[in-house]
Amino acid sequence: MKTFGPVPSRRLRRSLGINNIPPKICTYSCVYCQVGRTMKMQVERQSFYDRKEILEEVKDKVEKLKEIGESIDYLTFVPDGEPTLDINLGKEISLLKPLGIKIAVISNSSLIWQSEVHADLPKADWVSFKIDAIDEGVWRRVNRPHHKLNLEKILDGMLEFAKTYQGEFATETMLVKGYNDRKDNLKEIAEFLEKLKPDIAYLAIPTRPPAEKQIEPPDETTIIQSHQILSKKIANVEYLIGYEGNAFASTGNAEEDLLSIIAVHPMRKDAVREFLARADVSGDTIEKLLQENKLVEATFGDKQFYMRKFSS
Repeated sequence: MKTFGPVPSRRLRRSLGINNIPPKICTYSCVYCQVGRTMKMQVERQSFYDRKEILEEVKDKVEKLKEIGESIDYLTFVPDGEPTLDINLGKEISLLKPLGIKIAVISNSSLIWQSEVHADLPKADWVSFKIDAIDEGVWRRVNRPHHKLNLEKILDGMLEFAKTYQGEFATETMLVKGYNDRKDNLKEIAEFLEKLKPDIAYLAIPTRPPAEKQIEPPDETTIIQSHQILSKKIANVEYLIGYEGNAFASTGNAEEDLLSIIAVHPMRKDAVREFLARADVSGDTIEKLLQENKLVEATFGDKQFYMRKFSS
């Protein structure tokens, strides 16, 4: 399935996800990625799925959700990899516009220096860029980019995009203990954001099982200090550190819906239990999916999660 949800989003309320990239193809292999390690790194854009197929699947999902009284605030391109690797992204956004639902793209910003990407993203109503570091050494350690990427070109591309973009513009900085949570790193980010002028800058911490086991969120003092540093340079800084809730919805086939959500959005055990109960499906479904090797269990902090099992 190319769609999943709707899922509760701390940024976009009720978001119907669009998975336009196969697992797990990306320009980065971030140490904290909740989808796991990148299987294939690339920077060349290509067509992955038929854009009309994506349109029909989204339309079908929207209709089914309307029938059961579920609301959707955004159609969100937030796939297993980097959404701007999809060469049809701009055309897909244009095809979805007539549905009358706002469209969001959550990008790691790595390809914004490419003119084609610069042309595609303004078609979306809401765009988010990742900014985890301004220092190249920190960037390489946290985001582990494709060897062809150049941080200076990415930063310049973001600045050019921000000058003309008319929609809602957000940035997201993931704070990782011992990686990018030093004061000097945050001050560099704050100075860049002052020039970028996003509508809102989010500060996030890992809240789901990350790609690398040693990854931890910073302590509370560091998180508060980071907020203060950014707030000195830009007006609207918000935390993205709480649990988004368990309001996940099914449109009929609970097992299929569960797998499509978990593929890009690992779910806590209590959320999965609630999801299956609302769909009137036996809890034995989880045991079956575990035995079929479609799900894996993971622990992060004091919480247990279910994640999708992908082929190596």
